[in-house]
Amino acid sequence: IFFGFLSAWRKSEIEKERLKTQMMVHKYNALQNQINPHFLFNSFNVLSELVYENQDLAVKFIQQLSDLYRYVLSVKTEDLVPIKKELDFIEAFAFLLKTRFENQLEITIDIQAKDDEFLVPMSLQLLVENAVKHNEATSATPLKISISRQNGSIVVTNNLQLKTAVTTSTNTGLSNITERYAYLSGK
Repeated sequence: IFFGFLSAWRKSEIEKERLKTQMMVHKYNALQNQINPHFLFNSFNVLSELVYENQDLAVKFIQQLSDLYRYVLSVKTEDLVPIKKELDFIEAFAFLLKTRFENQLEITIDIQAKDDEFLVPMSLQLLVENAVKHNEATSATPLKISISRQNGSIVVTNNLQLKTAVTTSTNTGLSNITERYAYLSGK
């Protein structure tokens, strides 16, 4: 009886881990899909203006947008990516945002990548996008976003300038990041 119970318990634990893994994959796919609709729409609007105003900048914008989506496709099955790779991605993302918002947005990246450090893919992008989504950015009071190291962690901060118009948020992206890091690191 004991061995039968032990065998059944072990099978249920294996099934539980399998379901947990499937759930993480599903949440990760949902997280990746968050970049697509609004960001792509806004990027095409910016690009349509640039084509007439500044063709050199339009070419660079297209290249950065292409690099950004190439990265999204390349990390789609990865749990972790080297920090260097994530920083290159966030540089392309920041370029697109700064082109769109001009002097209304400042993004400072002050991190030296180490070869043995990894991040959850697209986690920095989600945090930067979240800051842009929920804060005012004007020429008089630009939104300032900083990515730096503090006490052994990578920290994304911004000057809090909450939008007066209510922006609906499901907190799905932040929850997914928290759960993914908890699952991968136990923290």
